[in-house]
Amino acid sequence: MDNIKWFKEAGYGLMIHFGLYSLLGGAYKGQRSEHYAEWIQSACAIPNSETEKLAGAFNPIYFDAEEWVLFAKECGMEYIVITSKHHEGFALFKSEADSFNCYDASPFRRDIIKELSEACKKHGIKLGLYYSQDLDWHERHGGGYNSDPNTCAGVSWDNSWDFPNDGTKNFDIVYKKKMLPQIKEILTKYGEISLIWFDVPMTLNKEQSTEIYETVKKYQPSCLVNSRLGNGKYDYVSLGDNEIPEKMPETVNDDVDYNEIEGFKPSPYGLYESACTLNDSWGFCTWDNNWKSAESIYENKKKLNALGINYLINIGPDHLGRFPVQAIEILKKVRELEKNDEK
Repeated sequence: MDNIKWFKEAGYGLMIHFGLYSLLGGAYKGQRSEHYAEWIQSACAIPNSETEKLAGAFNPIYFDAEEWVLFAKECGMEYIVITSKHHEGFALFKSEADSFNCYDASPFRRDIIKELSEACKKHGIKLGLYYSQDLDWHERHGGGYNSDPNTCAGVSWDNSWDFPNDGTKNFDIVYKKKMLPQIKEILTKYGEISLIWFDVPMTLNKEQSTEIYETVKKYQPSCLVNSRLGNGKYDYVSLGDNEIPEKMPETVNDDVDYNEIEGFKPSPYGLYESACTLNDSWGFCTWDNNWKSAESIYENKKKLNALGINYLINIGPDHLGRFPVQAIEILKKVRELEKNDEK
């Protein structure tokens, strides 16, 4: 199958974490986020009334989809995965299902996913969309309310500061109202989507994971689904965050905790991917200067590719839509190292 062939041969991709958290850059009213700046709403218990103000200020005037795509291509990457909606619930596309998005709730008034999909098609780069199918802090009934808060990067997995867990939360409500409708939107409005990158399955039941998987295949039969959809429904395995194994993991575990992966069921198609950061955070962080060297990134790439694992390296653009200069310099140097090796 062509979709399996391209993924196996891709080897290298660009992940982009972009959202309202990009405006804060890892700090809020004198507080720092933890390692993950994109978790700042939970880390600092920022109320939705404040994130809605951030939406009112979201105006990345330097966002240029073609520039992003051409940079990925220059670096030798074959595909891009962008956060169409992260845990804060803010979508980077115009959504009919929910108005908390970059078109309807911000002065930007542009559909970022639409522009990126067009640029990817123009320049021959495959497009993948990250979608947080379980957690949603903008919603009272967003998932995660039954999970141990001590295992997350913030106050709690769900939004417990705006919506205390009084026993009335019901994920089915937000699943039917927002999650499934938005998943249908991103599958039907933007042409070919090569993969869907789901994350942290905590509340979804087996029937919901199955319905999402079947919905993907209904609208995009060739679209590959990653293993973080949950309940054993997937086409390819996403390893743990920043996981660089010495060999292919052999553990088979039907009840994988995808927050701390120690094992996984094998991919039915032999497809594997490791998503990794360039510093410590996925989202843009002003104070995180723990940048990895180009040499270490290149060694990771060689190691993963030799094992048949794709390397998905992440950039967190700033609030204006610019890639940090450090990230640009590192990834350009990685490409130079690779070209030198090919001579």
